[in-house]
Amino acid sequence: MESTDLNWRLLAKRQWPLALSLTVIALLETQAIETGLGWWQVPGVLVICVIAVLAPRRPFDAALALAFAIACVAVYMRFLGVPIKLHIFASGASIAMTGAAMATIATLVRVSSRVRSVVGTLLVIAAMVVAEVLGWPVVAPVEYGEWSPDTFNFSVAAFVLLVLSVGTGLYFRARDAERASQLAASVAAAQNAERMALARELHDVVAHYVTAIVVHAQAGQLNREVDVLPSIAASGTEALTAMRRLVGTMRDGESAGPAASSSLMNDVSSLASESELPVRLSYDLKDAVPQELARSVLRLVQESLTNIQKHASAVSSVDVSLSSSDGVLFLRVEDDGVASGVPVGGSGGYGIVGMRERVELLGGKFSAGRREPTGWTVRAELPIS
Repeated sequence: MESTDLNWRLLAKRQWPLALSLTVIALLETQAIETGLGWWQVPGVLVICVIAVLAPRRPFDAALALAFAIACVAVYMRFLGVPIKLHIFASGASIAMTGAAMATIATLVRVSSRVRSVVGTLLVIAAMVVAEVLGWPVVAPVEYGEWSPDTFNFSVAAFVLLVLSVGTGLYFRARDAERASQLAASVAAAQNAERMALARELHDVVAHYVTAIVVHAQAGQLNREVDVLPSIAASGTEALTAMRRLVGTMRDGESAGPAASSSLMNDVSSLASESELPVRLSYDLKDAVPQELARSVLRLVQESLTNIQKHASAVSSVDVSLSSSDGVLFLRVEDDGVASGVPVGGSGGYGIVGMRERVELLGGKFSAGRREPTGWTVRAELPIS
């Protein structure tokens, strides 16, 4: 059984124009009824209109039911010998029945498979032909007397209505396919953005503490007299805390990574202290920095310090500068270390990429490269507002 899974509220929102149109047409058609037996057409027409309105829920089943209902109305109206009274033209099927058949065919073509669309359309056409064939001997003597309308013109008119129905269904089918394609592309883009964000979180947050653990462990191997276990334990605790925050982000959508307090300078100072690098800080912040932007700045500083720990040796100074002017925040991180060759713990190669993505997402500018004679420089310009 085919179903488009439309709930009743969505169905009402989608089908109310059709329901209103068919209702108005059916009410107008009742004005042409002149005999008591003529009212027998009303129940059948109402059933046919209801089927057309509910067709989006089960299009193929609706086509079968509509064809059966049209045939039944044609049979008992012929049996009663009562012509279906119309305002505009004489036919074996009323205007409401014709409109319901057109709407059902359009719905069927829009949402059903090719085979079901063809079969259902042919059945509805066959039912309409039956209505014309059975209804004509009753309609013609009343409406036309001795004269009979041109069969060719009548067939052309029916063909035009059929083309309109099928064409409407094909149009909406193409539009639905385009919407589905756009939705799939949007979902894929959102999923990719989410994966990239998660990758940045893992790299920026967790890698920082894991790098510190590896650095302390290597220092302990080189100098057995130095007690590095407390530092390793502290870094491990911080790594676990960061992982828990990251899991919380994945579950609740909260922000992971270093939390930004009310003072960006204090937060940067804490990162510098944790890194155990010879960091010199300079601040010239003339503008208030929003907390979300401050968090991103902390990520950039953290990743820069982590890269120095991983990639540089013989580091005697690290300069971290934060300043703002004309609504732009400037970050600069410079060191005088020498490239160590093999990075501590290996390198994923995504640090610079992640920083550049983060800055560009915020609408800023990013650059990173070697400085002379030794060392590395990271610069970022971020709009504050």
